[in-house]
Amino acid sequence: QVQLVESGGGWVQPGGSLRLSCVVSGLTSDWYGIGWFRQAPGKEREGVSCINSRDGTTYYRESVKGRFTISRDNANDTAFLQMDSLRPEDTAIYYCAADRGAFACALVAANYANGMDYWGKGSLVTVSS
Repeated sequence: QVQLVESGGGWVQPGGSLRLSCVVSGLTSDWYGIGWFRQAPGKEREGVSCINSRDGTTYYRESVKGRFTISRDNANDTAFLQMDSLRPEDTAIYYCAADRGAFACALVAANYANGMDYWGKGSLVTVSS
């Protein structure tokens, strides 16, 4: 049984930082991508960032470029999303998702959440003063 468990969300003031983690278990494939999506109240889920396992290729949506950094520890099947210079508009539930093969980042870039194979339950990030 594949499980993705996020942690690291919380409340932070504008300009602050948070680091999200996503631990993947039960996924036997050694080639999969990890993506982060977010969903704010009243809005659709959108792709935020992604990283592929084999070549480390990354993707960031335009609004988070230069502020968010995605990374992964393949040995421990964990992905991270370092979020700096947070803004109120970053407030959302953040979900990590995994997709086997080479197309995860294309799915994230296209905001095609339904295409991802596995999902975590989400972690709330609140940015406010």
